[in-house]
Amino acid sequence: MSGFNDPYPSYEHLAHHSEEDGKKKRRKLWNVFWIMLAITIGELIVGFKAESWGLNKTFLMYLFITLTIVKAGFIVLSFMHLGDETKAYKWIILGPYTVFILYLAIMVDIGEGNYSKEYRAEMDKAFAEQREQGHKHNSEEHNKPSEEHKGAAKEVSKAGEAHH
Repeated sequence: MSGFNDPYPSYEHLAHHSEEDGKKKRRKLWNVFWIMLAITIGELIVGFKAESWGLNKTFLMYLFITLTIVKAGFIVLSFMHLGDETKAYKWIILGPYTVFILYLAIMVDIGEGNYSKEYRAEMDKAFAEQREQGHKHNSEEHNKPSEEHKGAAKEVSKAGEAHH
């Protein structure tokens, strides 16, 4: 027997893929790759240059969240075949996710973010006190041996004396 003989038809035959069809699919994959790479490089450039360009942190947060939504939507459109659907169906699928992510971003910006901005001085004092108490507590415990350690040390020394 010279080779493997599989009775099932090939994938290409089952999927009705021709070489021309394969070229189109590979071209689409490369286009997705290059578009995603361009967006990611743009994000990196903005991230590294934001301080020198004087960009506001809130603006940056919304910019990066928007670019992340664009990339996620592009992945869904390309790889989950949503791009082949009608415009209304695309929005039915992508709309709720987009609204939810924007809602979370706004809540972080005006909700939780403002809480920490308003009470930062009080929280920093409380955190510093807790850290200081923790260091004192740990250093006191570390410097004096516990009763268990004292008892174990005595047993080891007794065993060492009996062995000699």
